[in-house]
Amino acid sequence: MDTIDYDEPVLATDNEQEALSCSLALSSMGISHHLRQTPDRMLLSVAHEDAQYASSQIRTFLDENKNWPPKPTAADDTFSPLLQPPTLLLIGGLALFFTVTGNWSEHSIWFTGGAGDADAILQNGEWHRLITALTLHADTVHLLGNCLFGGFLFHFFCRLTGNGLGLFSMLLTATVANLINVVVHGGDHRFVGFSTAVFAIVGMLAMISRVHRTTTRYLRILPFMAGAALLAMIGSSGERTDLGAHFFGLCCGLVSGWILTRPALQRWRQSLLFQTTLFLLSCAVIVIAWKAALS
Repeated sequence: MDTIDYDEPVLATDNEQEALSCSLALSSMGISHHLRQTPDRMLLSVAHEDAQYASSQIRTFLDENKNWPPKPTAADDTFSPLLQPPTLLLIGGLALFFTVTGNWSEHSIWFTGGAGDADAILQNGEWHRLITALTLHADTVHLLGNCLFGGFLFHFFCRLTGNGLGLFSMLLTATVANLINVVVHGGDHRFVGFSTAVFAIVGMLAMISRVHRTTTRYLRILPFMAGAALLAMIGSSGERTDLGAHFFGLCCGLVSGWILTRPALQRWRQSLLFQTTLFLLSCAVIVIAWKAALS
């Protein structure tokens, strides 16, 4: 039986992936060849009579695939917030505020003026309750559950969006979710708790991770997000909490997450002025809402 002499090199490269791709291309065209590893490079050889044709096909293949695969666009895996996420500020603020407001009480000025109340919101136009209710907690268990899981999720969320955009979108999404929940329930419906915002973050993180599939390191936290959502629901099912708000928080979060992936916001999140403006605006909205509640 005659043996084929692969004595005509048609490609020499130190890129193993390139050599394997060219070998596959020659195989698909039925060109017999030999691929071997030398001390410093990969060598692709063919028989003498196939050399010209094989060289031509390799040049064509490399030209057609010169820019493939495309480089990933500037997305979540290349974005880094200008400042560290204000996670401790958020958790500390909620905990410190709880030491002032205490547990749910019908006689507390904080709960009387700031708790979510469907009649007061829809009939009297006390829209500030949609925001102030997020900062109140019925008891210590309710507070700890939201601080633990909410803080964990908020930290990763701000790593993707930036601090100002993250805080503003969380506050806006949770407020809208509370409003939808109030409209759906109507009547004598009362609620408190940050868990609506927790589920809003879950929804936004899930959507951002889905759209930016190159962000593999953040995809790893999805199981933790699911666990946090479940535990937040179980730990927040007391008398003054609302599972409906959790559901609408998650749904609104998915919509907001899609909006956050739009190219314009992806560019603006790099701006220190934009992030700072949204951060200060979010803080001001909370202060104004409580000022209205206590007046």
